[in-house]
Order: sequence, then structure tokens, then C-alpha cells
Amino acid sequence: MASSAIAARSDDAPAAVQTATPMSWIAILLGFLTAVGPVSTDIYLPAFPALEASLHAPAGSAQMTLAVWFVGLAVGQITMGPLSDRFGRRMPMLVGTLVYTLASAGCALAPDIWTFSSFRLLASLGASASLVIPSACVRDMSHGNEAARLMSRLVLVMGVVPILAPTLGGFVLSFTTWRSIFWASAVYGLICIFLVARVLPETLAPDDRSVIPPVALASRYLTLARDRGFITNALVAGFAAFMSFTYLSEAPSVFIHLFGFSPAQFGMLFGVFAVCMIGASQLNGMLVGRIDATRILGLSVGTAVLGTVAMVVVSIVMAFAMRGGALLHGLALIPLILTMMVALGTTGIIGPNATVGAMADHPRLAGSAAAFIGTLQYVLGAVAGAVVGMLPASNPVPMAGVMLLGAVIMLMMVLMRPARAPNDAATLPDMPVLH
Repeated sequence: MASSAIAARSDDAPAAVQTATPMSWIAILLGFLTAVGPVSTDIYLPAFPALEASLHAPAGSAQMTLAVWFVGLAVGQITMGPLSDRFGRRMPMLVGTLVYTLASAGCALAPDIWTFSSFRLLASLGASASLVIPSACVRDMSHGNEAARLMSRLVLVMGVVPILAPTLGGFVLSFTTWRSIFWASAVYGLICIFLVARVLPETLAPDDRSVIPPVALASRYLTLARDRGFITNALVAGFAAFMSFTYLSEAPSVFIHLFGFSPAQFGMLFGVFAVCMIGASQLNGMLVGRIDATRILGLSVGTAVLGTVAMVVVSIVMAFAMRGGALLHGLALIPLILTMMVALGTTGIIGPNATVGAMADHPRLAGSAAAFIGTLQYVLGAVAGAVVGMLPASNPVPMAGVMLLGAVIMLMMVLMRPARAPNDAATLPDMPVLH
């Protein structure tokens, strides 16, 4: 998640650190480390039905494991930044990646869904280091245009990986079991540990390390929560993630279990949706500056509401057809897929603009503000996964209905925002898909 990753440093960045390792290799390494979070979120989505069957778990249990993953990322993101500011970059990165590696192996060996969920929580706490620390390393080593170029490479990784991961997971399932996915994740973690230990330099000098007391951190977050402009925009960004994570949690069951997609076919469909979201994010970059960001946000939220309403209508029609014994496949699924593309595509525009609006009045608290937003997104992602996991999965109506709920709450928050003069907010770079 770009917003939370960018939050790892405070506004007062230290002088750029000079390293013996070429900067191009450092950029590749940081991109490789950054991919741990998105890969681990998406790669096992095609395995949801197989995982539930193998662990003799009730329907919806796999969605709950994704919710547990989001809880760990939410907690980890808000704590990993201060830890890396206090102890340097390498040690928290090594410890976090080691925890992720061991916990991934635990997931592969899990005999039941409760053990699997416990290891998944531990893995997410460890993986949160890779969401926060690489961007902090960029700030330590460079500033200005060079920092922007390095950061853009990390953002690219976080946008492309969600497209490739489910396809890779579906391909693995064509030849072996879901447990192999987590053995592969553990191997990935071992490679990351080796690279951090042997290649990544310590980019934060001891003199630049700082300690922010917990009371001071809590005071910052309380100040932000009391500001109506911040909290309304932050909730817009949060419920955009709520929509995305509802889709992430329920789509495997809908398309694989209900509509008979193979894991590989689902991976390709997932890629289509991810391209749609990333394309919308790039469109946002072209529109910002030509059209006021607050207007873009309002139009995008309105489009999300219309898209999810259409998705609910299509889903209800499909539910009645399925109750009548119809087998839906092929062209019959196009209306659902098209309405999902509209609903999900808007999140690529809503997230960046809502984040800009939330942070506009708090330049001195930019790091804390972005961490607040990032944590809120994953908390709401966990709520989305839990809610949709408790609903029956006999048709696509629950997924569409929960996404509509998120869109309606976004619209309410947009209407509650305080008035702002046009072009009153600074712009942020485009943000990738929130996975």
C-alpha cells in the first residue's frame, strides 16, 4: 500500500546515505522486498476452495484467513515505521522477514483452519516490514528527483505484482496442492533474508535514529481523528479499500466455486480487474491538474455507487436464475464482470485523491497521517473479509451488496467533507492497487 509505505519517514529526513552498492541494484533489491506483501496477499486467492476442502473447513473460512492477514498488516504498519526509526532499517527488516518465512512454513504444515489462521497472522506481522521499510530506505539514500525515480520503481512493483500473483498461484495449483504456494512463500522469505543480510546496507545512521514516545504518537493520531477534513477523506480512502478487499475475499468463491472457473482462469480474470484499477490510477494522474481533485473524487465516488448498484441488480437477476436451475457461464457472466470493472476501477482514482484531501491540511503530520490512513484501510479490509465470510456464498449478491455498502458510506463521507477552495491541495504520485 503506497500511502502507508510512504508514511514510514517523518518530514525531517536525514542526509542521503552513500553506499558501496550501486543504486540500481539497491532499487532492484528494495522492489524485490516490497513485493513480499502483495505476493502473499494475492497468490493464494485461487486456492480458497481447495484450502477449505483440504482443511475440512466450512465455506467462508478462507475469506476469514484473508481478514486475519489484513489485521496483521494493519497492526504491523503502524508499529514498524517507529521501530525502524529507532533500531535502523536492517534489523527490523531481518526480524520481520524471518517471522514471515517461519510463519509461511507453518501455514504449509497447518493441519486445520485455526492453526493456518494463527500462522497467517504471524506472517502478516512479519511481512508488514516490507511494506514500510523499503520506502524509508529510499528516503535515507536519496532526495529530490533521484528519490522520486527510486520510489516510482517501488510503486510499479506494487502495481504489477497483484496482476501476476494470482496467475502464478493458479498455475501452481494446476500441478500441485495449495501447500506448495506457502512453501514457495517460505523460500521467497529465505531469499529475502539472504539479500538483506548480504546486500542491503544500513541506510539510517545511528545519529539520525529517533524515539517517539507512545503518548506522543497517540496524541498525533487523536489530533488527526478530530479533524473533520482529515477523517472524512480518510474514511473515503478506507472504504475504497473496503470495496477492494470485499472483492478479494469473495471473488475466488464466486468465480471458482459458483461459476466453475479453474484457478488459472480466475488468475487471468483477476489480472483483468487489476489492470482496470491500475489504468484508472494512471487516468487520474492525467486528470489531476486539469480538473480539481475534489471534483474528480466526487465524480469517482458517484460512479462507484452507480457501478455497485448495477452490480447488485445483475447479481439479483443471476441469483433468481440460479435458483431456477440455470447454469451460468460464458457470455452470461459478462454483465457481472463489466459492472465489477466499473465499481473496482473507480478505487484506483478514489484512493489517491482521498489521501491527498486528508493530508492537505497536515503537512507537519504527513507521516503520521499516511500511517493512519494505511492502517485504517487494512482494518476496514479485515472487517470486509469478516463480514463477507459470514454471509452465504450461494450467489454473487453478498459480494455485490457489501461493495455497495462501502460505496454508499464513501458517498456519505464526501457529502460531509468541509468545503475547500479549488486546487487547495497538493498532489501526490499515483498509488498502486491496494493489495
